Amino acid sequence: MEGKQQQEMGPLGPAVSTADDRRSEESRDAAGGGTQGRPLGPTPSQSRFQVDLVAEGAGRPVDEPRKASGEGGVVGKGSEEAKGRFRVNFVDPSASDESPGELGGGSSEGGNVSFQNGGDTVLSEGSLHSGGHQHYYYDTHTNTYYLRTFGHNTMDAVPRIDYYRHTAADLGEKLIRPSLAELHDELDKEPFEDGYANGEEGTPAGEASATYTPDSKGVVKFGWIKGVLVRCMLNIWGVMLFIRLSWIVGQAGIGLSVLVIGMATVVTTITGLSTSAIATNGFVRGGGAYYLISRSLGPEFGGAIGLIFAFANAVAVAMYVVGFAETVVELLKENGTLMIDEMNDIRIIGAITVVVLLGISVAGMEWEAKAQIVLLVILILAIGDFVIGTFIPLDSKKPKGFFGYKAEIFMENFGPDFRDEETFFSVFAIFFPAATGILAGANISGDLADPQSAIPRGTLLAILITTLVYVGIAVSVGSCVVRDATGNVNNTIVTELTNCTTAACKLNYDFSSCQTGCHYGLMNNFQVMSMVSGFAPLITAGIFSATLSSALASLVSAPKIFQALCKDNIYPGFQMFARGYGKNNEPLRGYLLTFLIALGFILIAELNVIAPIISNFFLASYALINFSVFHASLAKSPGWRPAFKYYNMWISLVGAILCCIVMFVINWWAALLTYVIVLGLYIYVTYKKPDVNWGSSTQALTYLNALQHSIRLSGVEDHVKNFRPQCLIMTGAPNARPALLHLVHAFTKNVGLMICGHVHMGPRRQAIKELSTDLAKYQRWLIKNKMKAFYAPVHAEDLRDGGQYLMQAAGLGRMRPNTLVVGFKKNWNQGDMRDVETYINLFHDAFDIQYGVVVIRLKEGLDISHLQGQEELLSSQEKSPCAKDVIVKVDYSKKTETDTSIAFAPSSSERTSALHKEEDEDGKTTTQPLLKKDSKSPSPLNLADQRLLDASTQFQKKQGKSNIDVWWLFDDGGLTLLIPYLITTKKKWKDCKIRVFIGGKINRIDHDRRAMATLLSKFRIDFSDIMVLGDINTKPKKENIAAFEEMIEPFRLHEDDKEQEVADKLKEDEPWRITDNELELYKTKTYRQIRLNELLKEHSNMANIIVMSLPVARKGAVSSALYMAWLEALSKDLPPVLLVRGNHQSVLTFYS
Repeated sequence: MEGKQQQEMGPLGPAVSTADDRRSEESRDAAGGGTQGRPLGPTPSQSRFQVDLVAEGAGRPVDEPRKASGEGGVVGKGSEEAKGRFRVNFVDPSASDESPGELGGGSSEGGNVSFQNGGDTVLSEGSLHSGGHQHYYYDTHTNTYYLRTFGHNTMDAVPRIDYYRHTAADLGEKLIRPSLAELHDELDKEPFEDGYANGEEGTPAGEASATYTPDSKGVVKFGWIKGVLVRCMLNIWGVMLFIRLSWIVGQAGIGLSVLVIGMATVVTTITGLSTSAIATNGFVRGGGAYYLISRSLGPEFGGAIGLIFAFANAVAVAMYVVGFAETVVELLKENGTLMIDEMNDIRIIGAITVVVLLGISVAGMEWEAKAQIVLLVILILAIGDFVIGTFIPLDSKKPKGFFGYKAEIFMENFGPDFRDEETFFSVFAIFFPAATGILAGANISGDLADPQSAIPRGTLLAILITTLVYVGIAVSVGSCVVRDATGNVNNTIVTELTNCTTAACKLNYDFSSCQTGCHYGLMNNFQVMSMVSGFAPLITAGIFSATLSSALASLVSAPKIFQALCKDNIYPGFQMFARGYGKNNEPLRGYLLTFLIALGFILIAELNVIAPIISNFFLASYALINFSVFHASLAKSPGWRPAFKYYNMWISLVGAILCCIVMFVINWWAALLTYVIVLGLYIYVTYKKPDVNWGSSTQALTYLNALQHSIRLSGVEDHVKNFRPQCLIMTGAPNARPALLHLVHAFTKNVGLMICGHVHMGPRRQAIKELSTDLAKYQRWLIKNKMKAFYAPVHAEDLRDGGQYLMQAAGLGRMRPNTLVVGFKKNWNQGDMRDVETYINLFHDAFDIQYGVVVIRLKEGLDISHLQGQEELLSSQEKSPCAKDVIVKVDYSKKTETDTSIAFAPSSSERTSALHKEEDEDGKTTTQPLLKKDSKSPSPLNLADQRLLDASTQFQKKQGKSNIDVWWLFDDGGLTLLIPYLITTKKKWKDCKIRVFIGGKINRIDHDRRAMATLLSKFRIDFSDIMVLGDINTKPKKENIAAFEEMIEPFRLHEDDKEQEVADKLKEDEPWRITDNELELYKTKTYRQIRLNELLKEHSNMANIIVMSLPVARKGAVSSALYMAWLEALSKDLPPVLLVRGNHQSVLTFYS
């Protein structure tokens, strides 16, 4: 009984019954899933199943052979560790005769397949595609199922990390959980894929996500010490430590020097905290600062910073190498062994050095890391050498100003003594570059084993250690060495002086002659640390180590950042630099480019101009990292939840502002230049609109602002001055009726809401699927075509129901439609009159809920869906899931102009014929051409279709000097007048003049004209002419009346010629029929429509568009056929006509 119950509960239907005897033999043969490298994974309908016991703890399947038994999928003997967990594999029945491979053993030709059940990756044998030397794995829910401890073989998946991966992740495969449709839909129907939800990246379920998983052996990944701490310390400790720090203490004094170091540390610590927050908010890939900023603030800021940050690192290589070369040239100069002259020697040594550094970098990250550790050891020995030296005051060093730790020297050096026009800020500007380098670890984020813990720990500890060392050295050097010393042994004081003021004097040295200039002391000698140290050459080695390590870190950082930038394809021209080589994906092309940039700047050798720009580039990226944290916190995105909690959005904002201030303190023109470059790149990337979606905080804040403003707007009462036509257009697929869309867009763009309503009819299941695919596709189409509109699809039984749903539910708060726009129903008299009944009832429904109605008619027609081949679709950007079967949209009431593209699954014969009729509107034929159309060249369009196509684009062109004729016959609140006014405010229509036509009596024409002119001037609406029509009520021409009667003849009831019962029954069955009584009752109104058409042809035949009052038919009194005939008679054979009827609430006012 239990087995039976489990069979019934199994989600896979009768075909999956585990008691099926016919497949037990096949499952035994295919248990290994070896199949000699043939790809497995057929569709469920073609598959058999096997159940494999999976070891929970062992990290691989149990190796003993399995046999699927009939008892509800329970396997016979298995490992004790299994804990009731099973994997059900689809097995290709045709593979049963082939020899089975070993389970997970990797001896079959299929290649090595790993099964890590407790860990990251599960790859089924059936998910293996092998070809050449690379193996592409894919695994979806259609290949692998798990039986958990829920008591029955459920298809529902339990939470696991593999469902949340991106397909590009190199740590493991992305598995796809069963879709809601597969769990929820009826079993006898094949579930459809719903692809990815919520903008998740990756390929849809219908396709095998063939992602290359690189071999993990040999990939170098660093821990937090080697990868972050060492790099950051080496980068922060620069030449400044050995050459400039003593001079800064001399100028600013010990107190202000500590303040300078403290201020720099505040900026770097806040940036470090912000970096830690971003780095722990999700998985960090390669690209360092660029990756952090772009994924937080979006591609615009990320692209701008990525480019200048990579460039800054490349030029920094040159800066550090020239610093090294200058030190070497100084040594050569002291020994008198210059090669050519100072400048050229710097160039030669610099070029040789950068070639050696390039060699180390290209050799691989492992070598580079080893080199860094050697350099760090040298640097620490040099610092230790200095510290030891401060405790060994030698008499030979006293004339040079070094006396050991003395309170007198400390007191004298504590205060500032600025000379040579130096100020506190100029000294700060010189020191600050020494504090940069905190992103050295983050920049190689792709090479870290665990960037989320390594970046915060390594970066913050490096800032702490380096700051303490800077402060310690500043205090010790300020306590040991006087500001000025002659270096002359003869300046000792033999007799004691009573009026000593300087510390040197108190220590029996007279350096008063230094007023004219000396070569020793804190102020005059940059090599103070060498002089103080116990072993001077070690300090020189420290200088070499500091410069070379910083150069090496920058040489590695720049290509890595640039490679990440190029991979994202933000600047298409740089695509070639995205390629990586070897197991570590090394950017060799990027290394070469960085080398050439560095070499170029080394050969210039004038880096005093470049240095402040580089510092500002670094600071700009620090500012944006801080701003990213503030922005993400401000946006309150649910996705912003960093594991690192020690950050504050307001402190990050202060950090960003401080970075901007420091940029100006260092160099105002370089700061301005940086701003201009960042802004220029930002504008460029914004203009190019890269097709990426990273879920940035900019998107989150846009949503939050829209939400808050919408709610705020809901609390405001409507006012006539703020009335806007907010249109619901029944377009169907937006690209099917472009003329309708562009004309409405002309008066709603930047003014009011525009919603494109699309009613899907036909089988519900198919239509619901269409809704989700169409929503994304057509919204993108609207954006691509610069339409400021929303797309709103609904499923309904017929057009009327769909229209009602849209009119009641479309919009949000105050942003709701107030005007229904439909296209005129062309060829209405040749089709099913029930469609006409539905169409006219749409108007009645709109008036019932206080909507205005606009009917747009072009004599050529509006619907170009049958010419869809002429309309370019979004094939290149298509991200919609691929269907298992071709879905062809067939419009089964082509007569219905306003009807929508109706989706249903046609039979095979219909499918083929429909494909010739209409291109697949989904754009799916481009991504999955299961049924190809004839490859013959398309036949030329007939004349009517050519005219239709031309007419569909007429509102996209600039309209010349012509008229917009407004026939304001009935006062509907002013909508008939407001729409043409709004059209003339647009650039394409600005040359058009408004002419107003009104009805009036022949004996009062002048009076009526003046009255209308007064009203229009009060409304402040410009017009070129007002015409009063005194002959509206004249009887129309006989031939026009005859033509009208001929048109309505098929739709008349002729109840006088029938028995009462028969007539009543016919009227009940066909309510659209025109009764004789109705025709007589509305004879005057009928004649008016015919007469108006004659007047329109007489006066407005050359107008660009005609805007005219829409006649209203009383509900229940005027039949649909008669009303439709009125609209036909009124608007036929004319330029584009807008029949407008407001909801009789004022939309214009002359009050301020």
